[in-house]
Parts: sequence; structure tokens; C-alpha cells
Amino acid sequence: MLPLRDDNPRLTTPFFTVLLILSNVGVFLYQLSLSPPAEQQFVYSFAMIPARIPLAFTSHSITLGQAFAPLVTSIFLHGSWLHLLGNMWFLWVFGDNIEDSFGHFNYLLFYLVCGVGASLVHTVANLYSREPAVGASGAISGVMGAYIVLFPRARVITWVPPFFILPLPSVIVLAIWFVEQFLSGISTLGGHGAGGVAWWAHIGGFIIGALLAWGSRRRR
Repeated sequence: MLPLRDDNPRLTTPFFTVLLILSNVGVFLYQLSLSPPAEQQFVYSFAMIPARIPLAFTSHSITLGQAFAPLVTSIFLHGSWLHLLGNMWFLWVFGDNIEDSFGHFNYLLFYLVCGVGASLVHTVANLYSREPAVGASGAISGVMGAYIVLFPRARVITWVPPFFILPLPSVIVLAIWFVEQFLSGISTLGGHGAGGVAWWAHIGGFIIGALLAWGSRRRR
């Protein structure tokens, strides 16, 4: 299923949602401007590589800054145009209403916390992996987790392959998405490959976003 848009009108201009999209596109365009060896070095420097975390505590070959800074920097990198466009599409569909709900600056902080938390969950699930992980999907999963808590009855116009476009409650669309991520994540445990997808970042980001939204709603 692919969410196309929602029927949940925004109340304010989603400044930071737009800024985040432009930032991700800008970083990717910079990646494309580099030579292949330079891009590989750039990605390797700023991608999340789980094995760096334990290595930083047991070796002098890497600093704590080099190990932990990618918790943030990795969420602004992408591996391909398809990877970038898919992530930015989901952010555009769901991000504006979360920015409305949290307020502009709290939303930006929320996004970054979800991204860092998602990277940490991915690291714990793949602690000794040397495979670079990049992408905003963990942070955007947090946005989706918040959406299912705050707007469960909002209608999401969804393409259901191959022929159907249906208005579905967000709780159904996002619950199905989360179950798919969870089952895929479970299948990678015990040494099975992840197929190049950071499933546990998606799972962790979604849960963190849902919990933060639930806590925010309770305080109102």
C-alpha cells in the first residue's frame, strides 16, 4: 500500500517539514556531485555503522564523536533517488499534521529524537555490523507513530495495488505498515540478512514516536 494524501487539513504552514525535505534533497544532491570514491568516503564517514559503537569503547582507532555523531548525520543521507523520494513522500503526507500538533520547534526536536532513537535501536539489533545505514526513514517512522496516536480516524487516500485507490482510516494503513516492518525485522534476527533495509530503525522510530505523542496528549 502507498499513502497518497490524507484528508486531515493543516492549520499552519509546515515550515520544518518543508525545511527537512529540502535539507535531505540538498545533501543528496551534494552526494551526487562527488566522485564515486569521494561519495563512498563521505557516506562512510557520516553513515551509522553499528560496530563503531562498541569499538569506540574498546579501541583508540575511533573516537566517541566519530561513533555517535552518525546517530544524527545518517538520517540526512540517502542511498538512491528512489530511497530519498520514498522517504520524503511519507514525510510530506504525515509530517504537516504532526508539526501542527507539536508546534514548529518541538516538532523539529521530536523528529531528531525519533531519528536518533531509531538509529540506536538499529545499532542494538545489529551491534557488530559494519554495514553503513543511511536514511531518514527511522525519523519518519516516528512521525507515522505519532500520527496513528494523534489522528487514528483521519482518512488516508491509499493506493492498494494493483488497481484500487481507497480512503482508509490511518490506524489501518499505519498498523498494517508497522506489522510488515515488525515481521520483516523479526525475520532478520538470528543472523538472517536484512536485505539492505534497516527494519529495526523503522520499528524503533515508530514506537518512540507513538510513545512521545501519547505522552504529549496526556499532558494536555
